Amino acid sequence: MNALVYHGPRNVRVDDVPEPTMLAPTDAIVRITSTAICGSDLHLYNGYIPTVKHGDILGHEFMGVVESVGDAVKNVRVGDRVVVPFTIACGGCNNCKAGFTSLCDNSNPNQDTANIVTGHSPSGLYGYSHAFGGYPGGQAQYVRVVFADANAFKVPDGLTDEQVLFLTDIFPTGYQAVEQCDIKPGDVVAIWGCGPVGLFAIQSAFLLGASKVLAMDRLPDRLERAQGFGAEPIHFEKDDVLKELNRRTAGRGPDAVIDCVGMEAHGATIDAMLDKVKQVAKLTLDRTHVVRQAIYTCAKGGAVSIPGVYVGFVDMFPLGSLFAKGLRLRTGQTNVHRYLPTLLDYIASGKVKPQDIITHRFGLTEAADAYKMFVDKSDDVQKIVLDPAA
Repeated sequence: MNALVYHGPRNVRVDDVPEPTMLAPTDAIVRITSTAICGSDLHLYNGYIPTVKHGDILGHEFMGVVESVGDAVKNVRVGDRVVVPFTIACGGCNNCKAGFTSLCDNSNPNQDTANIVTGHSPSGLYGYSHAFGGYPGGQAQYVRVVFADANAFKVPDGLTDEQVLFLTDIFPTGYQAVEQCDIKPGDVVAIWGCGPVGLFAIQSAFLLGASKVLAMDRLPDRLERAQGFGAEPIHFEKDDVLKELNRRTAGRGPDAVIDCVGMEAHGATIDAMLDKVKQVAKLTLDRTHVVRQAIYTCAKGGAVSIPGVYVGFVDMFPLGSLFAKGLRLRTGQTNVHRYLPTLLDYIASGKVKPQDIITHRFGLTEAADAYKMFVDKSDDVQKIVLDPAA
């Protein structure tokens, strides 16, 4: 089968690889009908995620049709259209039962590797390094879905792939980022990053009662899209973010701040430039300019939410500001399973149209060029969907 394979930093290509087989009675094999490139895939592409190996199949946003199921699978059958969360749940551990599926105790077979950095391992992830299980990803024609009863969600009739594909990651990620801020009606929310997750966070903030959303980015096309979803755009390379956020909140600062950027944050200030130098020199894995700025600008007693991906230890963390202002800090991979039914209702009712963020469509065989386009941010790219059959 064709699959997008990692061969080193900024070196991916579509190779002919063996089709997956079932390794346990709880497995299913899914024929991929749609898959996408996520912003967090670029962290692997750029070489910043440890334990990615040559030959790994990338991709964690995918959906398709069930081709075969193991003897223990009861909830899905051959022929079902399904979406598959990028975080892998066993469905039976205490965290899964509590709705914290991204913290599953049983889905990462390489927990010792993750424990070195995190202390305790989160769940396994599709296509996202061997620290998180080494599972082959879904930028391929077929994928093995583990714990299929817990991880393959049937798609209702009448909904297209492009309507539901982003339930696998970026829509729930944007929604959780806002939901964990405990938004109250009338709150002002500031969001750094107007990529796909940022756009879903903007929409989610209004769904959950925000009166105003302030959105930061440096790319005009992304700021324009954010404005189209109702946000007030701020160009962080042209405007002083602190002054703008204070001006637009009567000097109080936003009630909730959300970092939808993560470890490769851009910035125009001295600390942001220093972050980039240290990351390029391999002195740190993360650029944390956005986290610092978000904490510093947040209103007293406010909430700080970090859905952006970070992987290591950081310095220059404004713990004093976090403490002095009594801020609440929430982070983590997305508990996709918890939110998927609610967000599916939003889509079915027409309140959210995920397909509106798609800007480019390619066949899987063009995936390497699509990655380069996405990382270069050329042609006003926002979200790329790949068709494995093309």
